[in-house]
Amino acid sequence: MKQFLLTFILGFICFYGFAQKSYHVFPKESKSNVGSPLGDGSLQNPWDLQTALNQKPEKVNGGDTIWLHNGIYNGRFISRLKNTIEGKRIVVSSYNNEWAVLNGNVESKQQEVMAVYSKGVTFQNFEVTWLGDFSRVESDEVFQRSDGINHYSGRDCEFINIRIHNNPGSGFGSWKQTGNAKIENCIIYKNGFLTERRGRGVGIYVQNASNDMRIIRGNIIFNNYYKGVEIWSASRKAKSEYVKNVSFEDNILFNSGLVSGKFRDNLIVATDDVTHVNVAKNIIIRNNIFYHNVSLKKAIENTEAPSLTLGFNPKVPIKDIIVENNVIIGRKDAIRFLSVESIEFNNNSVYSGYIRFYKQNLKHLNNNTWEFGSNTYYTRREQPMRIQSYRDYSLGQWYNTYGLDQNSKWQSFKTFEPKKLVNITKNKHIKNTFRVTLFNLDENEVEVDFNAYNLPVNAKYTIRDVEDYDKVLASGILSQSLKIKIPMQVEGYPSKTLNNFGVFMVSFETEDKAVEKHEGFFKRIIGWLGL
Repeated sequence: MKQFLLTFILGFICFYGFAQKSYHVFPKESKSNVGSPLGDGSLQNPWDLQTALNQKPEKVNGGDTIWLHNGIYNGRFISRLKNTIEGKRIVVSSYNNEWAVLNGNVESKQQEVMAVYSKGVTFQNFEVTWLGDFSRVESDEVFQRSDGINHYSGRDCEFINIRIHNNPGSGFGSWKQTGNAKIENCIIYKNGFLTERRGRGVGIYVQNASNDMRIIRGNIIFNNYYKGVEIWSASRKAKSEYVKNVSFEDNILFNSGLVSGKFRDNLIVATDDVTHVNVAKNIIIRNNIFYHNVSLKKAIENTEAPSLTLGFNPKVPIKDIIVENNVIIGRKDAIRFLSVESIEFNNNSVYSGYIRFYKQNLKHLNNNTWEFGSNTYYTRREQPMRIQSYRDYSLGQWYNTYGLDQNSKWQSFKTFEPKKLVNITKNKHIKNTFRVTLFNLDENEVEVDFNAYNLPVNAKYTIRDVEDYDKVLASGILSQSLKIKIPMQVEGYPSKTLNNFGVFMVSFETEDKAVEKHEGFFKRIIGWLGL
């Protein structure tokens, strides 16, 4: 009987090992274990990164993992990995408790640090950046433009928990021929460069020609040289629809453009198509926080600082848009409705000089294709709704004229209560790690309650400010109250947010009971077998 069970277990282990294979990658410059194109992907004879990303399905396929070991990977890389096994994925990830950094600061004609032409691959847990000295001024002779990641083609790819920053181009291009793609829990910041006219380089540029929803969820996007996120196409003579079907949820966006000297849209949804073919449509914008530096105490500064812009070209008004449960904070025009055919705008909190509508929306306002309700508007004037160069409305006048904003309310900006906007989101990809977004008018520390998350007393914790991620801002031991204090007075620099707002990553160190149970089970089996 024991011999039978031993044979069964060993057979299962062998089957499992063959069915789901692990491969190992080290930098070419590694001092401990050099990655090489002559390697076989084993831990003893690892691949370099480009060799790993070149593998065909006969070698690397669904269920397999490519582990990136600790170190700096210098170069520009192209992934052509393709999964052909239904219901499974290839995973490319930093190895457990290690961290891989892709450094694109090398001489190359490739336009990004990593180009992706892959199918069914999850890329997760690594960093994409430029290290060392480099120019961010387009007119400099030594300037090289380089985006972080461009996903050009291939279905069913995921990009999870990747830090994309300090690239002299855009952070991420999620292009039209990439169906069923997901960008989740990434931190994307300080990407871009300067031209003679303005900053260029956005956090994420999004298009989608497929009928699948493009998922952009749980990301932190800030201080990019131009706009935060563009769900957009600049093409004026499109022949097909490819700005559609996007779910944009639970993201934090702030201070887009500030690093290059001027506030830009944290998010814009539109196209500039004149043929009326490529209309931006079926976009969901839900549970996001948009912020630009504003005092929150004084009268709103008379400066353009749009956090959300909907529509652009009057000839192609966007349609079938849902905007709900967002916090939208800016200066005189935090939200702008430039050209919108149909929209549901509900349960949002808006802090702005006024809510700006352009006159081209008048024909749509009268067509009953807009639904507004249960919003709260914090503005300086009691007439918050402004149709540009036409008229300002109080909420009562707005409702009586257009039937919009039933159950909504206006409040003076002085009554804004940001403490109610504390946002805690558990990172489902990193154990016991939380994204915490805070507002505080007094700019003092904020006590944050973690009672809802089943954390043990005496767990060690660390707090990182996402704007200075590599440093630990504070650390401590979780007390019986299960509350911790997060400092808001953080050392500033030119593109730093004001101390009334901050985004922090809080990680707790706990014992892994699941591993102990797993090991205990196999110890009991082996013991029972007399081994």
